[in-house]
Formats: sequence, C-alpha cells, structure tokens
Amino acid sequence: MAKLVIVESPAKARTIGGYLGKDYVVESSIGHIRDLPNNAADTPAKIKDKPWGRLAVDVDNGFEPYYVVPRDKKSHIAKLKKLVKEADALYLATDEDREGEAIAWHLLDELKPPKGLPVHRMVFHEITKAAILAAVENPREINDDLVEAQEARRILDRLYGYEVSPVLWKKVMSGLSAGRVQSVATRLVVDKERERMKFRVASYWDIDATFDAGTGHDPRMFPAKLYSVDAVRVARGSDFDNTGVPKGKGERVHLSRADAESLASGLSDTTYDVRSVESKPYRRSPYAPFRTTTLQQEASRKLGMSASVTMSVAQRLYENGFITYMRTDSTTLSGGAVGAARDQVRELYGAEYLPDAPRTYASKVKNAQEAHEAIRPAGESFRTPAQTGLSGEQFRLYELIWMRTVASQMKDAVGNSVTIRIGGAAADGRDAVFSSSGRTITFHGFLKAYVEDIDDASKRKDDAEARLPNLTQGAAVSAATLSPEGHETKPPSRYTEATLIKELEDREIGRPSTYASIIGTILNRGYVYKKGTALVPAWLAFSVVRLLEEHFPRQVSYEFTASMEDVLDEIAGGRKDRATELGEFYYGAGDVVGLKTLVTDLGDIDAKEMATFPIGTPEDQINLRVGRYGPYVEGPPSEEGPDGEAGAPVRANVPDDLPPDELTVALARELLANPAGEEQVVGNHPDTGLQIVAKNGRFGPYVTELLPEDAPKSAKPRTGSLFKSMTLDTVSLEEAVKLLDLPRVVGTDEDGTEITAQNGRYGPYLKKGTDSRSLTSEDQIFDITLDQAKAIYAQPKARGRGAATPPLKELGNDPVSGQPVVVKAGRFGEYVTDGEYNATLRKDDSVEAITLERAAELLAERRERGPAKKAAKKGAKKAPAKKTAAKKSPAKKTAAKKTAAKKTTKKAAAKKS
Repeated sequence: MAKLVIVESPAKARTIGGYLGKDYVVESSIGHIRDLPNNAADTPAKIKDKPWGRLAVDVDNGFEPYYVVPRDKKSHIAKLKKLVKEADALYLATDEDREGEAIAWHLLDELKPPKGLPVHRMVFHEITKAAILAAVENPREINDDLVEAQEARRILDRLYGYEVSPVLWKKVMSGLSAGRVQSVATRLVVDKERERMKFRVASYWDIDATFDAGTGHDPRMFPAKLYSVDAVRVARGSDFDNTGVPKGKGERVHLSRADAESLASGLSDTTYDVRSVESKPYRRSPYAPFRTTTLQQEASRKLGMSASVTMSVAQRLYENGFITYMRTDSTTLSGGAVGAARDQVRELYGAEYLPDAPRTYASKVKNAQEAHEAIRPAGESFRTPAQTGLSGEQFRLYELIWMRTVASQMKDAVGNSVTIRIGGAAADGRDAVFSSSGRTITFHGFLKAYVEDIDDASKRKDDAEARLPNLTQGAAVSAATLSPEGHETKPPSRYTEATLIKELEDREIGRPSTYASIIGTILNRGYVYKKGTALVPAWLAFSVVRLLEEHFPRQVSYEFTASMEDVLDEIAGGRKDRATELGEFYYGAGDVVGLKTLVTDLGDIDAKEMATFPIGTPEDQINLRVGRYGPYVEGPPSEEGPDGEAGAPVRANVPDDLPPDELTVALARELLANPAGEEQVVGNHPDTGLQIVAKNGRFGPYVTELLPEDAPKSAKPRTGSLFKSMTLDTVSLEEAVKLLDLPRVVGTDEDGTEITAQNGRYGPYLKKGTDSRSLTSEDQIFDITLDQAKAIYAQPKARGRGAATPPLKELGNDPVSGQPVVVKAGRFGEYVTDGEYNATLRKDDSVEAITLERAAELLAERRERGPAKKAAKKGAKKAPAKKTAAKKSPAKKTAAKKTAAKKTTKKAAAKKS
C-alpha cells in the first residue's frame, strides 16, 4: 500500500510524484470534481420540481447548495475512489487559496475515505523537492471558514447570474449573461467610453524654446517650455475639463495661436537671465516583488501578454517548479528567498549594489493573504533565466519575475533633479518665464536590474535622464530658437487589460485570481472588444449597463461590489455567517431591497428605450438602436407613403468595429445615405445591357445585375462580392463586370481539366475539379496565368483534415506549447492552430487583425476544455462492445444507489480530516 496525494492538475502530479518517490501515488483531480449543475440536463430529478430547483440552491433553508459530479468526471471519480480504498493515507494537496480549499473539501466529501484512514491537508507555495517534503511532514486540517467563504462566493455568483440574466433575455437580447463582478467590469469600460463621448477638444498654445548656456557648459544647448506670463501660469492640457472648458477662470493664461506667435516675436531680441535654480536629491526605492495583479500589468506592458495568457504561462512555470504560486496578493518573501536574491545581487552586480539589511515589503492590498509569498523564482537558490532551459513565452515571463525579485533586494537609485527658471521681457513689456527640468542618476541601484513600465507615455520612466548645464541664479543665457506650438487636449484613455486590472484592484472589486477570467468573460460575451490593446465597449454593453443601472443600481454599484469582498473576507475569518449574508443579499433586510424582490417586480421596463441612444443634440439628433442583429442608426422616413402617411424610417447598420465615441451625427447621416438594401447604380453591362448596381448586404458589399421584369422566374442575376480594396462609392463599371464574370477560366490542364480562379468565403483560390489551392491575393484572380496555376498544382498537397489550404497567416510561437501558430481556413471558418489544438476565430476576430497574443488566448481556452473526443470508428466489432457492457452493469447498479446531488456536510467532513 502507498500514500495517495491528490492535486489539481496532471502536470503538477507528475512533478510532485518525481519528488515523493515510490511510497506515494500522486494523482490529479483534473480541476474541480463537483459543482452546481450547469443546465437542466444536469439538475437532479429530486430538486427539479422545487421552487429553487433552477438555482440548485435551497434559498429557503440556509442557502444550501446541491452539487453534482459532471458527467465527464464520473469515471475519474471512480478511479480516485478505487485509489483511496487501496491507500494507507490520503493527502489533499490542492492550492492554498479559497478555491483550492473548497476543492479539497469536495474531494473529501465525494470520495468518502474509509473510517480510520488518515486524511491530511497538504499545502505548499512552490513545487520544489524541499517544499514538497516539508509539506508532507507538516500537514493541517481543512479550514472550514475558507470553504464557507468560497461556497458563499459561488452561491452569490449563481444567484446573481441566474436571476439577472433572464431579465436581460427579456428586455435586451436572448443569450446574454450577467455576473456579479463581470457586469461591474463592463460598466467600468462603458463609463470610460461615456467620458470619451462627452469629451470636447480644447486647443491651447505655448512656446518651445532652446537656450544657449554659452561656451564652457556641458550641455551647452538645453530645451525649455513657456511657464508663465506676468507671473500667471500658462495653461496646459490638464487645465481643461472633459468638455474643453478651462478650469478655474483667471488662474491660467490661455494662449491662442495669435497670442503665442505675438509673444514669441516680442521675445526674439530680448536678453534672458536665470531667475532660479532648484536642485534636490532624487531617490527611488525598488518595486515590491510581483503579486498577481502587478505581474499581469507588467506582462501586458512589457511582453504584450493578455491577463489570461500571463496566468496560463505562469501556471505552467509553477507546476514545473520554476516559480512560486502565482495567485497571491502578498508581497512578502521568505527568508530563504531573500537570501537567494541577495546572493544573486552580490554575484551579478557586486557588493556595492547590495543594501546592508534585507528589504521587507508590507502589502498595500486590503485583506491580503500574508500566508502566501510573492511570485518569485522557486527554491532556496535562484536559477538565472539562462540556467532554466526555458524558451519562448515561459522564458520571457520567468525572466521578468526573476529580474523583479532580484531588483527588490538591491539599493535605491539616487541622483539629482533640477528645475531652472529663465525669464525675459517681451517688446510689449510682458514678462515671460520659461522652465526646464532635468534629472541625472548618479547611482542606478536596482534600476540596473529592472525598470517598471508606465501606462502614461507623457510621464518619465524611472531611469530616464535629462542633463542640464550647471547654471547659477542671475546667469545670462540666450535663446537659440523660439517656436510657438499648438496643442489639443486628448480624450480620456480607454482601459487596457493592465489599466482595467489596476482600476479593479484600486476599487477593491473582485480578487486578483479572478481578473483574468473576468476580462476573458466580457470579451467572449461580446460586451467588449479590443482595438489594439484598448478595451472598447460594444453598443450592446451600453444597453445592458443602462438596464442594470436603472433597475439593479445596488447590484451594479462599485461600492457595493467592493463591500461584498469584505463580507467574504469576514466569512473566511469566521467573523460572519454565510447564510445570514446570503439572506440579506437575496431577500433584503431593513431598507435594503433584495435581489429576489427586484427580479420579481420589474415594473415597466421599456425594452425599446433601453436599446435607444440619441446621437447628437436634441436639435440635430439621430437615434442608435441595439437590434437583434447588431447596432443600427435610424433616421426619419425618406418619403411619404401612398396615402400621405409617413413611410418607414430609414435604417443603416453600424459597423461592428466602429467605437461608440466615433459615431457622430455626420457619420450617422453618411451611413443613412447608403443603408443596407439601397442600390447604387454602377452602369450597364457592355454585353448584356443589364443595369449593374452596388449595394450593401448582410455579408458585405456586392454588385449584381437587375433582371428585366419579364425574366423567367428560374433566372437568377449574377452577383459578385467586392474585393477588400473596393468600396461602394468607388467601384467602377469595369471592376463590376470583372466581378460578375467570375469564376474566371484560367485554362485547361494537360488532362483536359479546366482550372478556374474565383473568390470564396475564405479568400481567393484556384479550383481544378475537386482540388482547390489558395491564392495569396485577390488580384491574382484576374492576373494569374495558366503556367503559374500549373506550378501551384505541381506542388505536393498535404493530406489530412484542414490541410487542403496553406496557412493564411503565420503568427509566431505559442507561449505554452512553443509550437508555431498559424491561421487557417477550415470547414467551419478560420481558426488558429499550434499543430495540437485548433481554436475557431470569434465573431470579432479577423485574419488581418489577429495577433499572436489573441491567438494564444483562444488556444489557452481550447486547452482548458481538454482534447477533442474521438468518434467511434465505423465497423467496430460488436462482441467486445457486449463484453464491455456486461462489465459495466454492476457499476450502473452502484451508481443508481448514489444521489447525484449532495447536500453540504462540511462539519462532518472536517471531522474526518
């Protein structure tokens, strides 16, 4: 017999198994083994007729959840139960966080170890031999309070999602979802776009100058900017509000172009003197070691990784023993880690970079779990990135973590910052003062190892230097150049993944471990899409957020959502009761209206009003509406009906990739001028004489012939989709005729088979019989010769599913598998693949715009679902099937005895441990 250790993932099981040896069997639970049922098919029959059966939470009796084992996990549970019966001890070695604690409790409650079998909760923060052996020797019991907190979170999310989502189905659009934190994150992105929509640009001017300090100074020339006129500060971009109005009238000089040019002209012949020199020491202390959110932010800034890709790569680094646990809000380092970092500082940078005493960091995160460590290289001595043998994204992320950890134990960077003010009198008597700021770093300290990136490009990075001449007050300088410069204020920057994570954390909304999944959810649901790295809300998100704000204000409040994290922390600490808190949330208490009342009494929610957004001013207004098939603008009827009544309003689809703040009245009118279905005459076909028109269709712009009224019903007009280089306004008659004549016959092969060039759903291609080959550009359809076509067909064709066409695009190596990622056209649309997993592109993805980062996200999501199930081969022998069925009959009998749903018995389970 051996001791059984159960962890969450197979990769972790393999690593730990190598450390523990033959006396231990290490098996994986493959994630969660039990959860609330996800659909009606999984809901146990015994609770389906209950009033709360849909929720699978008994809201009338202490909010007890009813769990089920997913169908695809039942065989694995049977395997684990068999291993438990054969073991002489059980170690539940899931992650040491609330979710990991809950998984350990679920395992204990589901596997039901025999009486007398020792059961231990085994915890560790890194997967190294020393840490694993120490964890085996120092187990603990399951923490019921942590389990209660995680269960409360799960039930909160179930109540919110299952009660609010149906309201969205009825009043906005079917298939939508609401989430306790996801909806609030969506609101943040929408609120940012609202700020941009209200934004009005303001222009302001100043003067850029280059001064000459004279011979003997290094540097001799240095830049400066106009600071004040007659002792009043010159307005900068920060001195205007979002509507373009100056803040604090009279407190700033708002220069126009004429003002700036006049002042510059008046200063051209003046003399200047140094009014003041302010020098002060510059000191910058190292950044704290990474926690989950700071790692996600820096990986986004420095490596271009999304939050989900960062966590996926970090998970593999952790499971393979390279870093400590990556879901943490702590910045503390163990004594061994501090020693390892200091050793590498001494070895790599020298003793002069090592502070006398180790540095300690106190977490600034509210309710941080200080039992965890920061994210750092694993072990009591650190491997340099070159020593790991890693490659690709794993190497880059490890290197980032290693540099940050080592830098955290280095000396401060020190230097000097200097501000020089230079003044002179203009010809009209105005006194102008210019300002120049510089910084020199005399000792780089930790900046030698690591410099944090910044989100605001207008700010200096910590290692940026700007040298100024050594001037004294009263010294004379001359102006080499004076250049009036115009500026415009910029709208508030949209969130990126990094800045949204920072905002969520600053507002104390959600937990660090959930941010990657939150962002992934709002992207996958279509509420938000990416434009470059910026997160842009879809109009659908505006409609959803409006309904939630007006009818569920408390549930979508930033403050309330943050306060729920405090409640969960109180439950985790054993200071609050789970059922009481859930009861207040669902049923209300005192003046607080509960969720149940809100979803039962919806009042008069006008679905049309929720989906209508005025564009422009009341005097010049066009409505945008969120429809079943996407957003569209609606204008007044174009003409009267036959009886003098108003005709149907004119409508035009809004491009899915048009950000809401870019939809102006002028653009809306432009869309209405050429709505879907309206025709634009191109000309008459030179051969048939039929009129050719261009129009917008559901699948894009195209040209078509207009058949005469007496044409046979069986006759169909020829059509041709416009190339990507063509537009409805610019397509010529010659181009339209070419499109209508497709497919083009290129020629005939030696065997007499005709080769044609044509345009398809997945791009241009050649066709010879049933053999198709992709072309690289649309122009080739018209230009390719027979010899060129034969050369393409002379190339060997790869066999197998999905190999009929070459890659549409090569993106680079996947951060997880390290294999090349390419975009291909498949039977069901374009997809990305690393050779092992395929992931279909979403609606908002395109071959042209997709990046390696986005492809890695899609592949990471696909991997989480596991390998595709293979269909049974046809013609399989029947005899073995009968034999297998006979073997399984006792198992079915056993399964029938077990209840699919389990009522919680945490206290009893805890006693067993």
